[in-house]
Amino acid sequence: MAESKQGVMVVEIPTKASGIMGQGEQNPIAVLQAKFKELESGFKGWLAKQSLPVEAAVVTTTSAAQGAAIGAFMGTLTGDSSSLFTPPTEAVNLNPEAMASLKQAQALAGGPLVQARNFAVMTGVNAGISCVMRRLRGKEDVQSSMVAAFGSGALFSLVSGVGGPNQAANAVTSGLFFALVQGGIFQLGQKFSQPPVEDVQYVKTRSMLSSLGLQNYEKNFKKGLLTDNTLPLLNDSALRDVKIPPGPRLLILDHIERDSELKERRRVNH
Repeated sequence: MAESKQGVMVVEIPTKASGIMGQGEQNPIAVLQAKFKELESGFKGWLAKQSLPVEAAVVTTTSAAQGAAIGAFMGTLTGDSSSLFTPPTEAVNLNPEAMASLKQAQALAGGPLVQARNFAVMTGVNAGISCVMRRLRGKEDVQSSMVAAFGSGALFSLVSGVGGPNQAANAVTSGLFFALVQGGIFQLGQKFSQPPVEDVQYVKTRSMLSSLGLQNYEKNFKKGLLTDNTLPLLNDSALRDVKIPPGPRLLILDHIERDSELKERRRVNH
């Protein structure tokens, strides 16, 4: 479009800057992550509607594939070291215990194909048994986790040849070892995933301080043992005792006064 201003021809060139900026505001990584989460959610929803055999087969296969990929990568790092554990030809039948130790070392330091097989067995069996136990028991706890670990450890022992000539005993031993380790990891995860008892007593306090932009004073509340139960009882003197400045004290007391639930509890207590 052209306009004449004081004898000068001005040409307006349409621009797509706004459209470009609009596209630039969308982070491609964020878009991919959102698409991936959408697909993952849809897949889980579809899988939950399937029968137990179908779900177990799908979970086992996908987990085994992931484990195989990890094992193949690990095998590329340890493949060269497997040659160090190759027994001499003349010593093949001399010492069964020594040969068992060499086979165990070869299993743990094999090439990409060996490690892919080992990891596929461990992850696939573990995931499959966990899926079955979860559907049958309706929950996922340490017992189910240990049963799945026992199965994966026992089958890993049979497939990889780890241990001595008695394969049945080795399978049981490996399964028990895997189960104990998995049980310990599960218990630690449960312990650290739960908030400390002290933090549970400051849920409402933390929410209040966050809404007021006073998160830094949570430590003052904890130091003075001013828990959620004491919120209706707070006054200027109590807040001053825990060294909260006048401005934040006023905001906190005003918030409590405006909160209908806290105000009612204060009225009942008085």
